Amino acid sequence: MSPTPDAAPRQPARAAIAAFVGTTIEWYDFFIYGTAAALVFGPLFFAEATPFVATLAAFGTFAVGFLARPLGGLVFGHVGDRLGRKKALVVTLVMMGLATTGIGLLPTYASIGIWAPIALVCLRILQGIAVGGEWGGAVLLAAEHAPTGRATFFASFAQLGSPAGQILSLLAFRLAGLMDKESFLAWGWRLPFLVSVVLLFVGLFIRLGVGESPDFEKSRAAGPAPAPIREVLATALTPLVLAAGANTFAIGSVYLFNTFMITYTTQYLGLPRATILDALLVAACVQLVMTPVGARIAELIRNERLFLQGTLIWAMLAPYPLFLLVDLGSVPALMLGLALNVVGSATFYAVIAGYVAGAFPTRVRYTAISVAYQVCGAVAGGLTPIIGTILAERFQGHWWPIAVFGTTLAAISFVCVTALGRHRARAAVRA
Repeated sequence: MSPTPDAAPRQPARAAIAAFVGTTIEWYDFFIYGTAAALVFGPLFFAEATPFVATLAAFGTFAVGFLARPLGGLVFGHVGDRLGRKKALVVTLVMMGLATTGIGLLPTYASIGIWAPIALVCLRILQGIAVGGEWGGAVLLAAEHAPTGRATFFASFAQLGSPAGQILSLLAFRLAGLMDKESFLAWGWRLPFLVSVVLLFVGLFIRLGVGESPDFEKSRAAGPAPAPIREVLATALTPLVLAAGANTFAIGSVYLFNTFMITYTTQYLGLPRATILDALLVAACVQLVMTPVGARIAELIRNERLFLQGTLIWAMLAPYPLFLLVDLGSVPALMLGLALNVVGSATFYAVIAGYVAGAFPTRVRYTAISVAYQVCGAVAGGLTPIIGTILAERFQGHWWPIAVFGTTLAAISFVCVTALGRHRARAAVRA
């Protein structure tokens, strides 16, 4: 991702802002679904099931979006590598906005019976395809416009969309939750979804003002890959698998310590919904601050692998004080526990995008990082709340199995980050 004099002019600041705003909107749409799945989708769309089964079913529809994400990464990775990053990103933004608004208008089980959860799953699949194509393009749009040596920092602006989207989604449900429970279940939960149509137009206005990636323009002039996924599988299968594994903690931690934490604290600890939402809001604010800080530190020490390994060691230890503090049940304890945990996850998330992108050539980079990230998302993201719920049900009164699960996510990433770094070093020597 080096500068090219013959390519289109770079727009680093504008590209970074567009990546941030676009991913914020996409992740807002994706996260409000997770919050709704934890709070209301069980009783509204699976009304005849027991609370435990309804919660699992709601998280099952949540997981469907993750299963659709590899398809989005494959389709829009191909579009992005063949036709351009910008074209792919405009389509993903529109698709996500329309799907999310559709969920806000959806009748519940009480109105149309079994067709309600079926329609919910269909719209969730569209959300998954959209966000599956969004992440890789946003990272590359920012990184490939970046000045020399600043790709990691500028790529982190796409990563900022995750905590920003989380903050917006929590605020939306926090405000909607101020109404009485009956009104919230009747129609209040729909408001965060319907706001998406406004955000869609804001995002389009900003994203359309950014030029195409200079690196892509140079690569296209030399001849784009005729079948990017075929080339990736034939020439870069090892880094593809390692890149997917490296993202395990970046993805899984979000849905273990955010989405599942809502269910754990409200259903198994009996805490008020507002308590956990307030604590998660503070944690998301910490993540928003720590993401660019982590990216800048990684740039300064000039050793991304060492930086990532250090954050993962922190991440392997953090779940234990987190759950000790969560079990105290107070807002300050919840906030402190989640904040300690998010320091590791935020700084890791800030750097991992640029780290894995550097393992692939420009001509297939969109496809490679999208497929790696979204395949990992389908497994680590989609299954994490379900596994967390099963562990909480099986070991009621004991938090340590969930903490061990969190440590396992970080350990998988540690092994893959280390192996990917060695692979990149060998590839650099061969080059």
